[in-house]
Amino acid sequence: MRAKLTFLGTGTSSGIPMIACDCDVCRSADPRDKRLRASALVEYGGLTILVDAGPDFRCQMLRQDVRHLDAILLTHNHKDHTGGLDDIRAFNVAERHPVNIWCEKYVEDTLRREYAYAFAEQKYPGAPEWRVHNIDGAHPFRVHSNANEEILSWEKGFGYHHLPPQSAPDASVEIIPIHGWHHREKKLSVLGYRFGNIAYLTDIKQLDSEAELEKLKGVEYVTLGCVKVEDHHAHPSLQETLDFFAKVGARESYITHLSHQLPRHAVFADMLPPHVHPAYDGLVIG
Repeated sequence: MRAKLTFLGTGTSSGIPMIACDCDVCRSADPRDKRLRASALVEYGGLTILVDAGPDFRCQMLRQDVRHLDAILLTHNHKDHTGGLDDIRAFNVAERHPVNIWCEKYVEDTLRREYAYAFAEQKYPGAPEWRVHNIDGAHPFRVHSNANEEILSWEKGFGYHHLPPQSAPDASVEIIPIHGWHHREKKLSVLGYRFGNIAYLTDIKQLDSEAELEKLKGVEYVTLGCVKVEDHHAHPSLQETLDFFAKVGARESYITHLSHQLPRHAVFADMLPPHVHPAYDGLVIG
């Protein structure tokens, strides 16, 4: 099954331009150098799936005119990947369904601390409505259409009533998680995801094992994050990124999660081998 992926954001945690920075990259007039925090929208098997919802989530949804989400997959718990989840409220209103979130258990634990009001037994009216599902890096999982989720009915001054779902065709797709680590000493677990012919990986310094590389066999498009040419404790260097792409052997490979420590888009593109490209916000692959 084929997928289509839109890069909603391709910047690192500070975005580009970075606040108060006057470097050539941050002052570039090239729109490809204007980077929101890393996120991707995937259309796969009739479903619309978001990977990560950082602080620019609202802006990304408006810019891309996204009006429907079936699910959100989180790669890990860092704020540049989870900081926009409160804006799920807009989809609750527009679609009258909770939003399903898929993540590792430790990520859910972080959400429960940082968004305690969304998990409260007695919610403040208008708090985001979501359903969290735990996954791990070892087993494929299925994401379903949200059409069969309970219906949210708003009452002023009270909040949402939760009504039984309506019967609808149960569309679903299988997604393969790719398990890696966001540190050379394996200090933080991170998941990438394979959607048929496309694999999206971002903040992965190293894969958990060679078995994870096998999960990528046969992909046509693959991504990986890189923040600088030189070595970094939490992200692959440029050479490590290129070595990873060579091992995967995809038809086209894309670098995302870029920082202003890398050259401007046009310069960086000329530095890369054929079939390896710097991604940019709004780029569509698949």
